[in-house]
Amino acid sequence: MVEDSLATADCLQITREVGFDSLLTAGKPYTTSCPLPFQADSVKTARDVTRSTLADWGLTELSDDAALVVSELVTNAVRYAVYNGNHRGIELLLMRVTPHVLLAVADPSDEMPRRKEPDFVSENGRGLYIVETYSQCWGWDPLDSGGKAVWALFRAEP
Repeated sequence: MVEDSLATADCLQITREVGFDSLLTAGKPYTTSCPLPFQADSVKTARDVTRSTLADWGLTELSDDAALVVSELVTNAVRYAVYNGNHRGIELLLMRVTPHVLLAVADPSDEMPRRKEPDFVSENGRGLYIVETYSQCWGWDPLDSGGKAVWALFRAEP
């Protein structure tokens, strides 16, 4: 459940005003972006970047949950986004907007993510359920350049 819906709405409004396309080009304070190839080992890279960025921001208490959520978002992008050699790859974005941290994974697919009822016996199908469980909220936004950014928002305790 969202603890501070006004702060959450403000964070998401700021993000949308700036735009994910602009944020992905980096260079903004308290923003880290990392291009990732369409490979399984991109998941480990994304976890490592997430952990080191949160440590740099003094937010190590978010590391485990954020790394798990980033793993699911990158896995979905690698698994479901159609790879096209002439198209851009996957991009990880972490943004600090006090009191929140926004994690986003952009991919070239225009297909919206669909949360399924989790099958706890199956090897897959639980990704967005995990994202929803561990983050304050999640969603997705289309990119002006095509594709989408799937994001998850975390509240960083002071």
